[in-house]
Amino acid sequence: MNPNDQRDEANRIELVEIVARRCANDGANKQSEGLNFYRHPDPTQPLHGLYSPSICIIAQGAKEVQMGEERYRYDPAHFLLCSLDVPVVTQVVEATLEKPFLGLKFDLDPALIASVSVETGVAPGRTDSSVQSIAVSQLQGDLLDAFVRLFRLLDNPTDYHVISPLVTREIIYRLLITDQGPRLRQMASFGGHTHRITKAVQTLRTRFSEALSIEDLARDLGMSVSSFHQHFKTATSMSPLQFQKLLRLQEARRLLLTEELDASTAAVRVGYDDASQFTREYKRLFGDPPMRDVGRFKQLSSPAR
Repeated sequence: MNPNDQRDEANRIELVEIVARRCANDGANKQSEGLNFYRHPDPTQPLHGLYSPSICIIAQGAKEVQMGEERYRYDPAHFLLCSLDVPVVTQVVEATLEKPFLGLKFDLDPALIASVSVETGVAPGRTDSSVQSIAVSQLQGDLLDAFVRLFRLLDNPTDYHVISPLVTREIIYRLLITDQGPRLRQMASFGGHTHRITKAVQTLRTRFSEALSIEDLARDLGMSVSSFHQHFKTATSMSPLQFQKLLRLQEARRLLLTEELDASTAAVRVGYDDASQFTREYKRLFGDPPMRDVGRFKQLSSPAR
């Protein structure tokens, strides 16, 4: 084994040790602002949620993420990068009591990406071409080493506070010079269709319950309807209306679970005029009608052992 392979293997072993040691509970374990570690002792059911701009790494186990019709699988040899706020379905697919799933999510700041891009000469520039907002690449070498060095700092809060910004800048630089560079440039870009699609995603996220006109949205962005559809679907694997529908149904499920609303009230709250249409689309996405799904979800969430 050559020295680089030996370093990678040692870093992978240390990454498992760090994440396992710092996960006091199953599920999410917050380490610092924008950094969460996760542990799951069993494969999970599909979970609907929203991914923000971030990099996701697995120390042990494997996970699948679905965005629209696209499905991505990653493991300790690969990382997942997300460049937009997009609705996804996630599922841990490899985990056991002896070797639980261990993973992490590290948020990425578009302003910091732009700063590092300019300082290093890997400038984001203006672009009129969208790239898909989720992709998987190999995790190895200097990038893996930088992450392990960052996580070592967690044991000393002062060290982490002082040194982590420097290591974070290194991580961004190392991502910029890989095949994931276009996705980071998508996060940092302030021109062309990339910026317009980012604005459209933000509008749909904040106004998903409103009866938005896609034609008006495209016009406000300075795009034709066909161009808007094309670039939005390239970035998110969904049409704008599919994106809005997913956000509505995910919020409806959250309301049903946390505020104990009835299905009709939840439907109105998220923008549905037709309760029967809401029930049909809810069942198509989650597998059961609203109240049956909520009952099943609560049963699964109750302590089993």
